Formats: sequence, C-alpha cells, structure tokens
Amino acid sequence: MRLLPQTLVSRTTFILLAGLLVSNLVGLLIYNQERNLVLNNVAGQDIAERIAAVARTVSGLPQSERGAVVCSQSGTGFAAMLTRQPLVQANDNSRPSKQVFGILADLLNDPGPDKLRLASTGSNEELAIMRPFRDTLQRCTIPLEEMGGMGNMVGMAMNMDMVRLMQGWSNNGLLQVSLELDDGEWLNFLTSTPETNQIWNPRFVLAFVVMAVIVTLLSVWAVRRSTAPLDVFARASEQLGRDMNAPSLSVDGPPEVSRAALAFNDMQKRLQKLIGDRTQMLAAISHDLRTPVTRLYLRAEFVTDEEQRQKMLTDLAQMEGMISATLSFARLDSSDEKRKSLDLAGLVQSVCDDGAELGHQVTYKGPLRVSFLGRPLALRRVFENLVDNAVKYGKQASVLLVETEQNFVITVMDEGPGIPDAEVERVFDPFYRVETSRNRETGGVGLGLAVVRSIIRGHGGEVTLSNRKNGGLCATVTLPKSDK
Repeated sequence: MRLLPQTLVSRTTFILLAGLLVSNLVGLLIYNQERNLVLNNVAGQDIAERIAAVARTVSGLPQSERGAVVCSQSGTGFAAMLTRQPLVQANDNSRPSKQVFGILADLLNDPGPDKLRLASTGSNEELAIMRPFRDTLQRCTIPLEEMGGMGNMVGMAMNMDMVRLMQGWSNNGLLQVSLELDDGEWLNFLTSTPETNQIWNPRFVLAFVVMAVIVTLLSVWAVRRSTAPLDVFARASEQLGRDMNAPSLSVDGPPEVSRAALAFNDMQKRLQKLIGDRTQMLAAISHDLRTPVTRLYLRAEFVTDEEQRQKMLTDLAQMEGMISATLSFARLDSSDEKRKSLDLAGLVQSVCDDGAELGHQVTYKGPLRVSFLGRPLALRRVFENLVDNAVKYGKQASVLLVETEQNFVITVMDEGPGIPDAEVERVFDPFYRVETSRNRETGGVGLGLAVVRSIIRGHGGEVTLSNRKNGGLCATVTLPKSDK
C-alpha cells in the first residue's frame, strides 16, 4: 500500500512513534483511572466532612437558632435547609451516593440508612431540586433585612449567598442528603456530586502535541543518523559498479559500521586484483599467441600456391584481430582513463562529422552543448561503434540527443534489415554474431556491442536495441545526469 512508509527511515520512525503513542495512551488510560479514583475519594471526603461539620453544629443548637445557622451555610455549590419531612425518601445505589454515604456514616457514627439518606440526580433535574433550597434561603433572609444596620449587612450577604447558590454547580449532577436530627427534624443538604477535571483539557493536549513533535524530530534525527551508513554503502556500491578504481570507504563510526567498511574495502581490493590478474593472463596469452602467429606469417610467405597462401594470411589476420580485440575488451575494466567534465553534445556531433567526412550518410540533431562527467575516449569509442554499425549494416545513421530531467538519451537509427527480436539481447554477449547480417568478411569478432554496453554501464547508464516499426534498428543510450 502506498499509504505505508516506503523508506527505511520513514518505516523505522513510524514504528517508533506508533509504539510510543500506543504505550503512552495505555499509560494515560491507567493513570486517568487511578487519578479519577483518588480525586473522587478526596472530593467525596471533603463533601462528607463539610456535611458532618454542619450537622454536628446544628444538632448542638437550640431549635430557635438552627434556621439562621443553616441558612448561613449555603453558598457556592452547597446549600442546606431544615424541614419536617426528608427531601430524600430512600437511598439510591449510584456511585456518588454510595461513595459519600460510606465516608459520612463513619463521621456521624453510623446513624443507619433510616436516618441518613443520599440520592444523586442528573443535571436535567437540577432546577426542580434547587427550588426549595432557594425558597427557604429567601425566606430566611427577610427577617434579617428587617433588622436594619447589621441585619441589613447580613441580609445582603445572605442574598449574595442565594445568588451564588444559583452558580457553582457541576454538570455531573447533584447530590441530596437528608439527615434526621435527634428531635425528629430533618437537615437537608444539596451539593455537587464529586467531580474531577478531565485529563484531556486544552493545556494537556497542547503539552502532548508539543511532546509528540519533539519526539518525532528526535526520532527522525536518530533514525537518519543510524541509517546514514546504509546510504553510504549504497552509494559506494553504485560507484564501484561504475568505476573499479573508486576511492575506498572511510573506516570510522560505530564498530559495526567500521567492520562493514573494512569488508567492503577488502572486497574492492580483491575485485581489482581479480581483474588485474585476468588482464595480465590475457596479455600473456596474447603475447604467447602472437609469436606463433608471426612465425606462421613467415611460413605462409613460402607457400607457392597463391590461393592457399592468401587463405592462410586471411585466417592469420583474423586470429590477430581476435587476439587484439579480446585484449582490448579485457582492459576496459582496468582502464586508467580518468573522468572529467566534457561536452557530450560536442563529442557525439564530432563523431557524426567524422562519419560524414568519410562519405557516409550521418546526421546529428540535438543541443549544441551539454556538460557531462565521463571518460571522453571511452565514450567516443561507444558512439563510433554505434555509428559505424548503423552505416555498415543500415546504410545511414540518424543520431538524436535529448536531455530529460534526469538523463541524457542518445539514439542511433538506421534503415537496415534490423535483427530478430530474439537476438536483441544476445548481440551484447561477447563474440556473439548475428549470422544473417554479419560475417567475417565485414570485419569484427562480435565484441563491439559488448564493449559498448560495458562502457555505458561503467558510466551508470544503459544501452538497448530495438527494431523500428518502419524498418531499421534503433540503438538507445541512456546516461544519468547524476554523473554530471
């Protein structure tokens, strides 16, 4: 799936962040549950202690003084009133009620469910439940206001309490408590159910996002730093495929990276030695073969039969050509020619001009100048070979150079008979010849296209052959701009 990360850096970072996110969420859920449990217990303890304190105070007062004291206890999020009948008819089994009931029963020496009743209600019932508390509080303030002086101040304060009674209630609902006093009167309380702030508040979300961004940046940096040696090895391997004499890797970094770099450098040295040994072996074979060939040349001169003498000289010339071509092909891999910046368009155009000067039909179309980093002599040999083949087997050569976003594409087209589709790849094999189009009389030993492909691949490019729809063969050379 394309939605999944593709690169090693993105995949590793994704796995790290996914694991971190899951572990944090699980930890937060566990923490939130424990936190809510503790805070609910604390909130329930506070409510129970306040109710118990008011109940003890009121129960120790004469009945005539209880009303004013009870009214004075009402305020933000808490209200109290005295009635002849309990406002709570029976205990319910809601979690807030059971939580506060247990604590309050311990504080009041376990008065029993008949004398202590608790019930919690939803937020949609708040107005109906609060109405008797507001009415009672309002009636309590009237006699105080009529007192004047200090009474007016107390009345004003209690009116403010009545205003605050309308505020400060949580959205979780209300908790009603009815406690029977010793004389049969009921002390009723109304308060908010124990509530805890949700952990997913804006400040927490902002902190979580900032932490996630920081962890992401650090993870990307750490993963990139850890995977950087892989990129170095990939580039070194690509460069080694193009140039066997490329500089060795720097041996530094962690022990694992250093060992890999040493192994890579050792492999490069072994390959260089292997190619060098092969070249030396072929050079020795060439030298050893040229000696008997030279002797055969001398002996052929003494053959009196002219026809046989010419056949012998022709065979010896072909043998010498094969030896020279084989040695030249083997030396390509160990060429000492250095890469340098060159005008690729000028090089291709000069090859076409040389062919035209020799009387061949060779044309060039493309830009006048493009810069490329490569081996000039080797590239010239490539295009000379392709143009010569097009002229020799296809009557004429049309050369086109096109610059794309990432590559230089050079096509060489002719008007010859082409080659069978089954032979398109085989013609690049060393010493392979298409018998229907090539023979010994035309020259060549079947190494030309093998040399072309070896040189182009040494530059990081590719060469392919294809038959044209209207007849003829098209050779396409692609050279990457990364070598620029």
